[in-house]
Amino acid sequence: MKRRRYLAVTVGVLVLSAGLILMTDSARAASPKSTPTQNWDENLPPASRFTTVFTGAVRDNNTGLVWEQAPDATTRIWGLATSAYCVNKNVGGTRGWRLPSVAELASVLDGSPDAVAPFVPASTFTIGGSPGVQSDFYWSASVLADFPTTAWGVNFFNGFVSNTFKTSAARAWCVRGPMQESVY
Repeated sequence: MKRRRYLAVTVGVLVLSAGLILMTDSARAASPKSTPTQNWDENLPPASRFTTVFTGAVRDNNTGLVWEQAPDATTRIWGLATSAYCVNKNVGGTRGWRLPSVAELASVLDGSPDAVAPFVPASTFTIGGSPGVQSDFYWSASVLADFPTTAWGVNFFNGFVSNTFKTSAARAWCVRGPMQESVY
């Protein structure tokens, strides 16, 4: 008799515990997130798309990625852009930067019909203290699978995605946020 009562109490506690766990998980799932996430299904207009999040950094509210506000004005080969420049970048006292994938870099382009070079809001991004982004080719971390000596990038002069040899000189624009390994 004592054994059955103990078993019944134990099972009752487990069921009650499971109910509390389920309720806690449901409540957690229903609560709003306090941090931005990647929302690749968003398409906000340029005026509300970018938000300054701290000194020298801008969040893209379409993707949740944080971009340096002043992209690099110096050209360098791909290896230096990936291995040294972004990794060692310190923007607003924050580290943890990386070179974006080609899909991430292309996502910054303003696709509206009236957009002009450099295809990003000059009021949001600066280069060398001046408004705008240099209308030039910027590296991505994405490498061509069939030609490992070349890497993808975005030309902010004409808005096209293209590739070039890794030994060519181009600019780097560092980003922070979760990597999408499938697009590298």
